[in-house]
Amino acid sequence: MENVNPWRWFRKDRPVVHQVTDAQPSLSNDIRKREISYLIKMGIRIVCLILAVAVPSPWPVKALFVAGAVLLPYVAVLGANQRGHEPPPRMDLTSPNQNEIPRHRREIGS
Repeated sequence: MENVNPWRWFRKDRPVVHQVTDAQPSLSNDIRKREISYLIKMGIRIVCLILAVAVPSPWPVKALFVAGAVLLPYVAVLGANQRGHEPPPRMDLTSPNQNEIPRHRREIGS
């Protein structure tokens, strides 16, 4: 059995994985990405709410914090409900000897 380095994904000399399909990312990856985005936005909302109450500042600054605390849930829910609207990652065409399969020939059995 070979010894596997747990830090192997940090190496700079990783081979480039070429994409040969226009398929969307998996549903579980998409949901995970949307959950993380939602939690970050809700964390920012909590910070805005705490700053609006706890920080002694002039009313325009407090109004800005309150506006962030009120509007961020709406933005977070809209972002969490968007599914698959990101374009697929661009193919790496930097290697000179790479032959790309034409788009009209990407079906199985061609």
